[in-house]
Amino acid sequence: MEISLVTLALLVGLCVAAYRYCTKHYFYFADKPIPFMKPSFPFGNAGPILMKKVSLFDHFQNLYNAFPNSRIHGMFNMRQPAYIVRDPELVKQITVKDFDYFVDHMTTGLEQTEDNHSNHLLLGNSLVSLRGQKWRDMRATLSPAFTGSKMRLMFTLIAECGQTMVEYFRAEERKARAAGGTGYQLELKDVMTRFANDVIGTAAFGIKVDSFRDPKNQFISMARSVTNQESLLKAIKMLGYTFVPKLMMRLNIDFLTPEEDRFFRSTILETMRTREEKGIFRPDMIELLMQAKKGSLKHQQGDEQRIDSETGEGFATVEESHVGRRAHDRVWSDTELIAQAFIFFFAGFETISWTLSFALYELTVHEEIQARLYEEIRDTEQSLEEGQALTYEKLQSMPYLDMVVSETLRLWPIATVLNRECVRDYQYDDGQGVRFTIEKGALLFIPIVGMHFNPKYYPEPERFDPERFNQENRKNIQQGTYLPFGAGPRNCIGSRFALMEAKVALYYLLLNFRLLPCAKTQIPLKLKKSSTQFATEQGIWLEFQSRSS
Repeated sequence: MEISLVTLALLVGLCVAAYRYCTKHYFYFADKPIPFMKPSFPFGNAGPILMKKVSLFDHFQNLYNAFPNSRIHGMFNMRQPAYIVRDPELVKQITVKDFDYFVDHMTTGLEQTEDNHSNHLLLGNSLVSLRGQKWRDMRATLSPAFTGSKMRLMFTLIAECGQTMVEYFRAEERKARAAGGTGYQLELKDVMTRFANDVIGTAAFGIKVDSFRDPKNQFISMARSVTNQESLLKAIKMLGYTFVPKLMMRLNIDFLTPEEDRFFRSTILETMRTREEKGIFRPDMIELLMQAKKGSLKHQQGDEQRIDSETGEGFATVEESHVGRRAHDRVWSDTELIAQAFIFFFAGFETISWTLSFALYELTVHEEIQARLYEEIRDTEQSLEEGQALTYEKLQSMPYLDMVVSETLRLWPIATVLNRECVRDYQYDDGQGVRFTIEKGALLFIPIVGMHFNPKYYPEPERFDPERFNQENRKNIQQGTYLPFGAGPRNCIGSRFALMEAKVALYYLLLNFRLLPCAKTQIPLKLKKSSTQFATEQGIWLEFQSRSS
């Protein structure tokens, strides 16, 4: 009986300790003159998403819409208080004007700073995880690799991947017709993942792969392994780094498996070694990283400005700030450089395949938009001289293609939300009497999906309408309300590359195929309710019919 009482007392004590731990910060906003969402034990305001009652889009839209008349309000991300930023002017102030107060992403435990010497983790050494001065130096190192002039050099590599994809689809479409079908039916996310894999293989790692004819090649197998959203182990690790990051670091638990880590390191180092020994030049990310290691990767202002003025750029393209144009004398290790190629792969693999899948879906269910885009693509193709291939300049000169891509990024913002961590106490003042301190370490969320679906900024936000981004209307889009690649100096460094990749794929696919819905096409498309997995409920199915048949 005595043992039972002791056990009971311990259990009660543990329950009380757990409750106090989870609710410790629940009164954080009590002395702040802003509204806040009332938390519920034990998930704060994250219960609906963690219990799989809503999709990621719905979750952040609900957080954004909780107080429609507020510029900023509070919520609880589990036990952690966080600010929801709704006002576009405040978005600009936080991400640009007062950037030095909000320079870092939220803490996960993977971050690399000057006093963090766990420098063997690839994800922790990547640009997205770096903090403080180390991030500034890496951003300045990599910035010259993503200019318009560098994209122009890489364009041929990307175009070859698009043509390879079309050749495969043509062969499959002929087989489908021979078997009595009307066209080639396929699930888009799967095949767009293969295209993204081939692009990253050739442009980032210098490896020629064909994931359409060899869908189980080592590169795509490793890519699927790293980005496997259904892996229980990866889900546990991500939750660990989200809620107990210091413990994860203390236990030296890497997000990657040893096999994944070895693959990326050995692939890149071996490619670099071979090129050094044989004097091989190839206009890809490996070459740019080799230049960065030597300190020879620099901005060439005149050349970059000339090319950008000649070609124009997509509306969604984000500009590099002064942070990316500064000089420094830091020398990078192999691990630090390999990590940048890795994050280029990690960030681009899923995002571009989803963006292309959504774009093709919208074109399928909006026949008039598909027809107009095809007309522009056909006219562009016919304007090429005999024997001439599509060029970077021609691709960038297609206004309707850019409108379609811009609207896809508005309607389906894969990033969903921006996060920033306050690095030193910040005095908030709205100029109308609301003043308070955002303390160092506080977390801020900027729900991109909330901004993009706010009817105040985008009438009928659920409707796919590329005309929002025509030459006349784009001038009326308020700064801070369109954020597919983030905002301020910490925006997505690869926006030019991503836009070029998406446009290349759409160009070649629409030039050669008509897109039609099939029996498996879910209309309207719905996202899966999940806390860890970004996916649609039933996949994204459509039918490709060859235009030449």
